[in-house]
Amino acid sequence: MASFSLPAIHDNPDGGWGPSSSNLPEQFKFKDIPYAPYSKSDKLGRFADWNDISGDGRNTGVGSLPSQSARGGGAGRGRRDGQQAFGSGTASAFAYFHAEDESSFSLVDSKATTVRRGGAMVRGRGGARGAGGFSTRGGAQRGGRGGFTPGRGGGAQRGARRGWRDWEKSNRTREASVAISSAWQMLEEIEFHRLAKLRLEVDDPEDLDTYGRLFAYDKAYDRIVTKSEKPLQLVDRIKYNTTTSDDPVMQELAAKDTATVYTTDVILSGLMCAPRSVYPWDIVIVREGNKLFFDKRDGGPFDTVTVNENAADPPQDPTPPNPNNPTEKSITPETLSINSATSLSLEATYINQNFGFQTAIETPPPPPVDFNKPNPFYGPDETEPLASCGYRYRVFDLGVTEDDNLKICVRTEVDCYSAGQGSPRLGQGLITIRALNEFDPRAPGAGGAPDWRTKLDTQRGAVVATEMKNNSCKLAKWTVQSILAGADLMKIGYISRVNPRDNTRHVILSTTSVRPTDFAAQLNVSLTNGWGIVRTVTDLLMKQPEGKYVLVKDPNKPVIRLYAVPLTAFNMEEDDEEGALDVEEQESS
Repeated sequence: MASFSLPAIHDNPDGGWGPSSSNLPEQFKFKDIPYAPYSKSDKLGRFADWNDISGDGRNTGVGSLPSQSARGGGAGRGRRDGQQAFGSGTASAFAYFHAEDESSFSLVDSKATTVRRGGAMVRGRGGARGAGGFSTRGGAQRGGRGGFTPGRGGGAQRGARRGWRDWEKSNRTREASVAISSAWQMLEEIEFHRLAKLRLEVDDPEDLDTYGRLFAYDKAYDRIVTKSEKPLQLVDRIKYNTTTSDDPVMQELAAKDTATVYTTDVILSGLMCAPRSVYPWDIVIVREGNKLFFDKRDGGPFDTVTVNENAADPPQDPTPPNPNNPTEKSITPETLSINSATSLSLEATYINQNFGFQTAIETPPPPPVDFNKPNPFYGPDETEPLASCGYRYRVFDLGVTEDDNLKICVRTEVDCYSAGQGSPRLGQGLITIRALNEFDPRAPGAGGAPDWRTKLDTQRGAVVATEMKNNSCKLAKWTVQSILAGADLMKIGYISRVNPRDNTRHVILSTTSVRPTDFAAQLNVSLTNGWGIVRTVTDLLMKQPEGKYVLVKDPNKPVIRLYAVPLTAFNMEEDDEEGALDVEEQESS
């Protein structure tokens, strides 16, 4: 019977895993071989290939140059020009050099060769078309405009524009909208591709009550063209954007157990259009008993309007200094560029507010329309006039079955009413007003937008298509807000700078009217998907105990995360703001 003898086991005297470097057995002959990193995507087709020096591990084909692959360009199929393979920088550790051969080797003829006209390096339309090129389908790319130029169809591959001009782009890492504390506990992480598959059909809402006063929309702005542009005026009016928990009407409705979830149309539209978002955002959620309150932070992402968020090269802010490297100098200038992401966002918010104020007719006729109750946020001590704004509190039923009693109460907003289109008190002829802004077509982050002054009247479709591509998330949120409010029309103004280098003066170039439901179909906005996202997030929160939670969009990945936070979270910011206001009042007195 064969016997088995156990080999000697070398214990690690250091107490760690694996063999120790101080107790390495003698039979290990390869302990000094350097480590070469590798990638799972590397093509391990053969052990060695002496004929291939292109670096992609494949034969180059008979009759073609070694640096050219059989079908596609110089650096391998699908690989951008100049981009190295993973771990290629350490391949020289295994290279063999013979000292005598290297020192004795020399060229017989060191004279530089002249390139003949029409040869491989032709500058015209030759190259890959077979007129002096290397091959009709391989060498220099079919339809190229030059032998080896890595631009349009040169030595680069088809699909090489996937990372167009990466060499001059700054780092795309963004900061989170809220600082993630170590005391927070992450409860759930959901990728956007999972959110995009959710569906929930919701019936028409139930109107609870209406508040505020509406002015009529000035239809003269519908007749503005680029040749008869009108300046954007600074109108001093008050318009409130109060969060859910600070809304006295919401507190009254919650005391009556009207619904399970309470929120505003701005917050709800951001959640329903979450898969389109690129910039970071966060929603503060408080569970009290069996009720959920979706809130926003003052001065947070929901108080401003983004610009070209979905563009291939969106506007960027200067990179902040690394807090872990105290020696690193900040490259943030003292004054931000007028075309940075933050500056453009503030400019777009200013434009949206003033365009809505300017297009309202405050002096009759037609007369203003008062809703059932006055503005709930306008106190008796206020002296400045109110802007045209109406609040409609509506309840949507998110129940899946008859026994599932899950309702959401939403405070929606409308900006004006259209005279002669029915009674606004009954929800007829209501209008929401928004504005798109042009900053500088040649500036970084413009997203390839055409010049509005020359294209808006003649090629409006191209302008609209570009805006739908570059501002997909913003337009989707505006459309969802209009549908939630039950508005019949959404007015979109096209506003540009008087001078591209001045972000303080603007002109109105044109105004268009769209029906929210039709515009949602053009944008491919699915309300059933949005309601499915809301229901899924609500179910996750209803499984948690009472407390405060934060739903955070990752700044650099298509992911949202749910955190459990202390009840005192975000209260410090409010206390600091109140303290600063008290100090200012004391100094002024």
